[in-house]
Amino acid sequence: MKKIVPPAIVIISLCFYLFSCVPQKKTVQYKSSLSVVDSQLLVHKKELQVINTKRQAKEDANEIDDTSNNRIKRYIANTQIQIDTLIGKNSILIGETIIDRSDWKRLQYALISSQKSLTSITDRVNFINDLIERNTVVKLEQDVLFGPGQYRVSTDVTKMIGNFFEPAAKEIDMFTQKYPSFPLSLVITAKGYADATTIGEGSSLYKDLKDKLKLETDNPTPTQLNKALSNERAKEVIELFKKFSATRAANGTNIKNLLYVYEGKGENFPNPKATDYKTDDPRRRVVLLFWSVFPDE
Repeated sequence: MKKIVPPAIVIISLCFYLFSCVPQKKTVQYKSSLSVVDSQLLVHKKELQVINTKRQAKEDANEIDDTSNNRIKRYIANTQIQIDTLIGKNSILIGETIIDRSDWKRLQYALISSQKSLTSITDRVNFINDLIERNTVVKLEQDVLFGPGQYRVSTDVTKMIGNFFEPAAKEIDMFTQKYPSFPLSLVITAKGYADATTIGEGSSLYKDLKDKLKLETDNPTPTQLNKALSNERAKEVIELFKKFSATRAANGTNIKNLLYVYEGKGENFPNPKATDYKTDDPRRRVVLLFWSVFPDE
């Protein structure tokens, strides 16, 4: 005689089967989606390595200032840490044998969080790559800006200073407007360079620079004097850029912090790759004006 299973038991068994299948299907689905996220994160990690190589090339060619270079390195390193941390967490979840309902819910939340983090990391990678790909330096010829033995700009040059600064200002505007959702910091840096011509002891420039160096030495060397001169010229360029910026409309409302930096590099070579510089080479008498924009972290 065939045994008849009560309908109630059939229904309970069917519900149990369906209930147990749902978590299994969800588990496979969420693990697969997490694996996709991890694959995209690994792509970004390789992209960051390429970006860092580009950064190093710009550093070697003196096409990036020290402040920006250090911040970019830190930005890349922090993003790499975020990627490694996220992949580590996801790998644990992907490798687990998860079967109960509470665990596949945990997978669901992890997936949502990972996808959100991936979006943020994608934005970070795109931003820093865009920045590193741009020309963020303007070369200002000192012989155009400054008279011989001077580190102040004449009134006539001051009136036309916007012609020198406007290209950089437009680049900054376009870049900041491209990333309106980022709260940004802007860094403007001037590096001054001088040739190796000796500054005569009887000149007014010598006396002026010696007075500025009195806290360091009573008997400055020609190298120290040229460094002091390059520093004063870099400082003058920064002051002029401040005045120029004050006359322009503030287009980038997402600029939250603004930093100005100047530095005299003295008799160092503006282009490290050049091998034919002469002592009084005019190519050495320049001020390099750098701009860089960073998301506030």
